[in-house]
Amino acid sequence: MAAKRSWTAHIAALLGLSSLLGVLCFHFPDLLTSREFRQVYTEGFARALLLVGLVAAFALGTLAVLRGRDRRVALVGVGAATLAVLGGGARVGFDQISDSPWSLGLDWFVVSLFFSALVFVPIERLLGRIPQSPLRPEWRTDLAYFFVGHIGIQFILIAVTAWTAGVASLAAFPPLQTAIQTLPLWVQFLLAVFCADLAQALLHRAYHRWGPLWRFHAVHHSSRHLDWLAGSRMHLVEILLTRSMVLLPLVLLGFAPAAINAYVILVGLQAVVAHANLGLRFGWLEYVLVLPRYHHWHHARRADYVDANYAIHLPLVDMLMGTFRLPRDGSWPEEYGVMEAGSVPEGIWRQHLAPFLPRRSAAAQGQEPGGQQQQR
Repeated sequence: MAAKRSWTAHIAALLGLSSLLGVLCFHFPDLLTSREFRQVYTEGFARALLLVGLVAAFALGTLAVLRGRDRRVALVGVGAATLAVLGGGARVGFDQISDSPWSLGLDWFVVSLFFSALVFVPIERLLGRIPQSPLRPEWRTDLAYFFVGHIGIQFILIAVTAWTAGVASLAAFPPLQTAIQTLPLWVQFLLAVFCADLAQALLHRAYHRWGPLWRFHAVHHSSRHLDWLAGSRMHLVEILLTRSMVLLPLVLLGFAPAAINAYVILVGLQAVVAHANLGLRFGWLEYVLVLPRYHHWHHARRADYVDANYAIHLPLVDMLMGTFRLPRDGSWPEEYGVMEAGSVPEGIWRQHLAPFLPRRSAAAQGQEPGGQQQQR
């Protein structure tokens, strides 16, 4: 039926296109793959993942075509997978990777999307708080954000690292750095999580309280359907500013690279989990770690939840800031998004341009920060 959209066809299209991108990564590894991420996986792993993607794209695409649902979408997946096979498939060869001053993180995008979708799509369909299709409204916009944020990872790292290293060279604290470096690695990791989350929460609160910053952060809050993909919706300016300000104290305090890398992994995982459409209750653990219900209340379209739940890792940070709020009855928000629906335009390009355009009325801006109708 035309009214029913086949998520099977869309997954086939996603896998087929991802497989084609994977083959391109093999053909142009020095330009399309991230040097940092290449150290995490092996060639054999990449080929096995590519083979699974190709087989699944053909199988799911063919099934969708036979069922007569979203045939055009399914054929996109089958066609892309066919081009990937013609380009070498899982046996595609590649030359020696040469050093390049820059590259796109296309491999990071493909692998992250594959495993995130593989884990969270089934979990959200089984344990979702809201019955919601993976193809919910504006999923294409959030997928575009996911794509841009991942392929541009090296440029983001270069910019953030250069800025933080420059500041750290001017404001180092050798005795404190030495004291921290003598701590066990697991203790450094816990301290790094607390310090980073405190810096993030303070900046996060500034996003909500200062109009110029809110215009960028409003993009993130414009999503009215939360799931594992929704957390990717962030303006590039906010990504650069947040990562710079969060990494700065970790560099200044001299945490070991291993502790910082472990924290970076935690950030990526918890950002997905916190926005996920999961209706599970975790009891006392909700007061120790930021889990879906806690962060969903931060996105609630509720005036009485203004200025609350800024932490992304530890509710303790909000408790110290006086911004902790979580209903004891286990309830969830009824709606998400900015207070003035429609105040943020749709689509990634319009949303990126919006903060730089002349201001409209306060109401049209989704309530300026500082007022009673301020969005969290």
